Amino acid sequence: MNISQSSSTAKFSTKAKRAVTLIALFLLLFSSFFVALSLGASDASITDAIKAFVNGDTASTDLRIILHIRLPRVLGAILSGAALAISGIIIQAVLQNPMAAPNLIGVNAGAGFFVIIAMAIMPRFIGYIPLAAFLGALAAALLIYAISAITGAGRVSITLVGIAIGSILTAGINTVKTLFPDSVYDVSGFLIGGLSSSDLDSVIPAAIMIIPALILTCILSRGLDALSLGSSVAQGIGVNVPRARLLWLTLAAMLAGAAVSFSGLIGFVGLIVPHIMRRLVGGSHRHLVPTSILGGSLFLLVTDTLARTLFAPYELPVGIILSLLGGPFFIFLILTDRRAKK
Repeated sequence: MNISQSSSTAKFSTKAKRAVTLIALFLLLFSSFFVALSLGASDASITDAIKAFVNGDTASTDLRIILHIRLPRVLGAILSGAALAISGIIIQAVLQNPMAAPNLIGVNAGAGFFVIIAMAIMPRFIGYIPLAAFLGALAAALLIYAISAITGAGRVSITLVGIAIGSILTAGINTVKTLFPDSVYDVSGFLIGGLSSSDLDSVIPAAIMIIPALILTCILSRGLDALSLGSSVAQGIGVNVPRARLLWLTLAAMLAGAAVSFSGLIGFVGLIVPHIMRRLVGGSHRHLVPTSILGGSLFLLVTDTLARTLFAPYELPVGIILSLLGGPFFIFLILTDRRAKK
């Protein structure tokens, strides 16, 4: 076999692997969707719920449980997982830092801070919460980017600055909670992160922001490859780097903020999923983005399903499980990065 034949075989193998990965993730997500609808503290049959829906039996217990409790939560997990995963990919490319993630550099905390302020000032206007979360996430992302650009901070330094900013914003959340105890409720659950309070009234406004942002990211995903190579390389191929970074940070903030608006400060999805997907399909964002959309949705849906079924009838917030998984994973990345530099 000559070199050209070997190269063609390798390319075909890589394409086949990517296609198989994408199909497998889709099938797993599809099956997990119905499994998640079927499982819970209360018995509810999807078949009986469908029959009741077709027959117009709105008083059916099965239909009410699945339609008003489980379906919004499942949809919320799918949307939030995809949004946080893609937000992580964008932030990592813009900051050229594979250890960056929305929760680690304070983007989630910025969204949460603005959400808490909105809840305190305008408690009846739930529809504005995704917008408030987006503005908070964008402010935090731009602040981190400005600090990294001005100081030329390295990967670890940017992460540490983000953690510090996140701590400040979390203190701000607790301050608002103290000053407006009657307007701001279940802040502890919001800080941990969870989907137990998800309903269509909170998920649909967020979906209006998440779905277009995901589609736009898929369309423009090639632009992330240039940014991830550095400013000089991107400028050399004709990219307007400041404009491109502003666009991508806006999309990252839109995704993270919309997810935080109904799921709270869920962490580590934007760190774990991109790294796993890179192992499966490589670093090209044209393949990484759609794969991570499915992977992020599947990851959060499965972990949330485990969180609400492992200790039924008691429920463990999914944010706790993600912290137990993400903390060791983050330490592993730091150790791996240090070994690579030696």
